[in-house]
Amino acid sequence: MASQDDLFHAVIELPEPVRRARYDRLVGLDDTKRHLRKEAMLLADPQRLQAWASECHGSGDIAALGLFSDRAPLFVFAGDVGSGKSALAESFGCDLADQLNLPVYLYRLKLATRGSGLVGEMTALIGDAFAHLHEQGRRARGTRRANSVLVLVVDEADALVQSREAQQMHHEDRAGVDAFLAGVDSLAGANLPVLVVLCTNRVGALDPALMRRAAATFTFTRPDAQQRLAVLGEALQGLAISPETLAKLAELTGPDADRPGYTFSDLTQRLVPAAVLHAFPDRPVSDADLLTIAVELTPSPVFAEQPFT
Repeated sequence: MASQDDLFHAVIELPEPVRRARYDRLVGLDDTKRHLRKEAMLLADPQRLQAWASECHGSGDIAALGLFSDRAPLFVFAGDVGSGKSALAESFGCDLADQLNLPVYLYRLKLATRGSGLVGEMTALIGDAFAHLHEQGRRARGTRRANSVLVLVVDEADALVQSREAQQMHHEDRAGVDAFLAGVDSLAGANLPVLVVLCTNRVGALDPALMRRAAATFTFTRPDAQQRLAVLGEALQGLAISPETLAKLAELTGPDADRPGYTFSDLTQRLVPAAVLHAFPDRPVSDADLLTIAVELTPSPVFAEQPFT
């Protein structure tokens, strides 16, 4: 059986400062955060749903609760590059830890689990990864309730679980998808505090059977005008930028006939840092710096999803 180091990047206990700050900076995704919080809490600690039902609907049988009992603890985060999906996937555990008052352990699957192409290697590695999650999940479950939660993030998931309908798909890749589906199925109804998050720019390339199993799919888009204003207002705090300039920046960074709108990461990792570097070390950042850069900077190109063949 492959070791933890072979399968996953270094495991991180949440909350921790870097990812806490990353989560807090995702100010334009409030609705997504709220929805994700509810879904994650119920999958990580199903007893909370029963407690809510008893408090709000009495002690009788509630048929709707049975619909939650065998859901796979699987989320799909789908969207364009720079839309915040990977940042949220690796940081929402900080919020979940606060809500459950439990540590959350972040596991990030290595792409090395695809193997080197040897027959059976990919299947074995994926099986080992889920076996490890089961083992750690049983330890995290405790005697009656969870004492910690595990979150597995699979970035660039389309490289691992591409649709088996693709005509040119190698047999080993098909077997790997089968193994991943079996792993997800093994977690459904197992009552283990384990969540799996798949991130992809190519949601149409994921296997349909996997999409059907997802408890929730979160779609990430480029920020609208209100979101851009919120992101910029947060990122530019302390620089004395006028409200009029913030409003103009939100307008300039939106889509037009010649280019797409800015992504979240375009705003926070390109536009604002570029303005700071332009002024450093001789003078303060000015409104004019930001407005000029917003016009001149080219937003990230839209990811064009190619149909599988």
